[in-house]
Amino acid sequence: MLERHELETFLVLAEELHFGRTAERLRVTTARVSQTIAKMERRLGVPLFERSSRRVRTTPAGRELYAELRPAWDRVTTAVRRTMDTGRGRAGTLEVAFVDAATGQLLVRAAELFRARLPDVAVRLREAQPAQVIPWLHAGEIDMALDMVPFPAEGITAGPDLVTEARLLAVPAAHPFADRTAITLADLARVTVLRLPPEIPAAIRDIRTPPATPAGHPIPAGPTAATYSELLTLVAAGQGVFPIGAHARRYNARPDVAFVPIRDAPPVRWALLWRTAGEITAVREFARAAADIAA
Repeated sequence: MLERHELETFLVLAEELHFGRTAERLRVTTARVSQTIAKMERRLGVPLFERSSRRVRTTPAGRELYAELRPAWDRVTTAVRRTMDTGRGRAGTLEVAFVDAATGQLLVRAAELFRARLPDVAVRLREAQPAQVIPWLHAGEIDMALDMVPFPAEGITAGPDLVTEARLLAVPAAHPFADRTAITLADLARVTVLRLPPEIPAAIRDIRTPPATPAGHPIPAGPTAATYSELLTLVAAGQGVFPIGAHARRYNARPDVAFVPIRDAPPVRWALLWRTAGEITAVREFARAAADIAA
């Protein structure tokens, strides 16, 4: 069986028909090229090149070998390169999830810019429920997700903030809070706050729906729901209230729900998340494209 360096030397010499130029392309000595070709000819039992002091040309056997070997060599090297590119995040498909329709629009624009920079990487956008983000990331079902931060989950890295918005309280349209210009976090002790599903780690749930006010007064916990649409449906039905980002006024507007600013609440921050161990080139480049779009 011929070795890789022998095949490569043969192909280059068959194209250059010059030992010196072949040596330069392969970054070896001219003597090494001559020795390699001579070894191939001995092993095959046929001359591959005719040599003289003035020129080098392929023999009929050499031309036939080149015609058969060149396409196969190109396919092999292309396959190897694509495999390496995929492993390094320069080819393949990047799976990116969003948990809210509003943030999905940002990802669409980021994907367009990303594809212009890395055209060999396709982007597939998927909607995820809040409880699916961590399992999907850890399982490798998605490569990235756009979600609220902070996001204290082991093995998950958060990129820089892409969107920052005011935090509002979704309440039934007939609720006493609906007529107020703003409320405070202390007011949450007087209402039932809906919760995210228990599949989400407690640390994340407590950040988004705190169990107590800043003064330590407990906040009554209401039913849970898997999606933001379900949460707002429960709000409209009078089963509780829910803190949400300001984008809800535009993207989740409905006549049976009012949105009241929470004056002293920290803003809602959105960022891309990915597995710390899965930070390949495509992940870094998509995060950069999203940051450029957000800016």
